[in-house]
Amino acid sequence: DLISIDDFTKVDLRVARVLTAEEVPGAKKLLKLTLGLGGEVKRQVFAGIKAAYKPEQLVGRLVVVVANLQPRQMKFGLSEGMVTAVGPGETNVFLLSLDEGAQPGMRVH
Repeated sequence: DLISIDDFTKVDLRVARVLTAEEVPGAKKLLKLTLGLGGEVKRQVFAGIKAAYKPEQLVGRLVVVVANLQPRQMKFGLSEGMVTAVGPGETNVFLLSLDEGAQPGMRVH
């Protein structure tokens, strides 16, 4: 479905740095990420990327996050955003990469 530019501008895509990444006990698909969005702004996000990435591969990496997604209470805790990725399935998932110079908190246009 097509959306208007007004709808698109409601989505706040931001650069974030993965500060911590850990497996979620009892979760088959999820990793728990703590993201830094610049300054003291941090978000906890649960991402269904466990089959594609080990936690240690993610720490320090820059990712694109939907920063204004309504927090969602999940079985394992509160998820405060969504990390963007591409791919057809659980093991073929690829996080979006950013060029050098991108900094946490920058808005994706």
